[in-house]
Amino acid sequence: MEAHPTGGAAGPQPSAGRMDVAVVAGLHAEARSAAVARLLATVPGSVALHHDLSSAAHGTVARTVRDAGGLLSTGEAPLVNDCACCALREDLVPELERLAAGGLTRLAVVELWDSVEPKAMAEVIAGHGSQALRLTGVITAVDPALLLPYLANGDDLVDAGLAAAATDQRTVADTWARQLEYPPVLAVLEPDGQTDQTDPADPAAPGEADAEDRALLAQLHPTARQVPIGHGDLAGAALAGFDVEAAAAAQHPACALLPAEADDSGVSTFVWHRERPFHPERLYAALEDLTCAAARSRGRFWLADRPDTLLAWDAAGGALCVENAGPWLASLPDAAWEMVPPVRRAAAALDWHPEHGDCCQHLVFTSPGLDRDGIAEVLESCLLTDEEYAAGRAAWKTLTPAFDALLEV
Repeated sequence: MEAHPTGGAAGPQPSAGRMDVAVVAGLHAEARSAAVARLLATVPGSVALHHDLSSAAHGTVARTVRDAGGLLSTGEAPLVNDCACCALREDLVPELERLAAGGLTRLAVVELWDSVEPKAMAEVIAGHGSQALRLTGVITAVDPALLLPYLANGDDLVDAGLAAAATDQRTVADTWARQLEYPPVLAVLEPDGQTDQTDPADPAAPGEADAEDRALLAQLHPTARQVPIGHGDLAGAALAGFDVEAAAAAQHPACALLPAEADDSGVSTFVWHRERPFHPERLYAALEDLTCAAARSRGRFWLADRPDTLLAWDAAGGALCVENAGPWLASLPDAAWEMVPPVRRAAAALDWHPEHGDCCQHLVFTSPGLDRDGIAEVLESCLLTDEEYAAGRAAWKTLTPAFDALLEV
């Protein structure tokens, strides 16, 4: 069945051939559905476009379009290279352009399937090159009561039945962390909208959020605008505008705006900043303790045997991802600085040291019951000693490498 949706009769009408698009993401399906329903009910001429990746086992991705009154159309998109998420990428923009060409839709709400990350889809929409679509909002829907259970869930998406492809190696925790921290707006499920439903991976999780849950949410993404789904201005947030480049920069390890120190309702954020490199073997030996010390930790760090390389630290659910994020700016020739985005140069300037430039340790740990002193003690023990530091870079590079396997060298 294929049909063109119609918009509501009241309210502002869309301009011919141009359509606003908002993305709503999140593993918390109940909160996500509530947020989408709220947008359809409050924005005249809005429709929701959804690709259900759970049908990928049958070789297709199921597509639906609906408005506040119900289903308007259905369709299917074939898998691309046996990848459901690839099928979504291929089908999303053409379907949005079809809706825009109809001239009747003011706002298309792209409701992402559970494990699809908003960053990837926002960049697909913003980079389509057509004048027919305008990305105006990216929102992640959150049930605060399920925040910690999902953040602590180290299960692979494949095992949880949430993988977007057979080769998907993400976990529930790291996927949820990226979904939560990317958008500027969080649509928050309110107590009267919650049920006794708990996360299937943690049946003991409470059905209603408490002060600790809300403190954790605020500390994990302190710059986000939190909008209550039932009575907040979710429509305004969806139509406010969205800067894909700024959002990507805010997540890049070299210039991410990391959370500041905080302590509220039993939840703490500890910021550790030093201007001396880690000894590779001592840090590697401490990785398990550090990874399990907090529900979430992230940042950038500096290894003595790789003094020119900025390394990214990203941990959730008891698992750590370490990645090469390119060179420190101090390692680049002056001529190369002109090719570096201004936001990166500004971030480096904040950490600049007269001897070694922007090379530094900047790690942030957030969790209920956080042991700040214990984490600090472990981290300090991993730094080069005075004698090791004084030996200089040539000596540092001769230290036994310990991170080759993690960095896939």
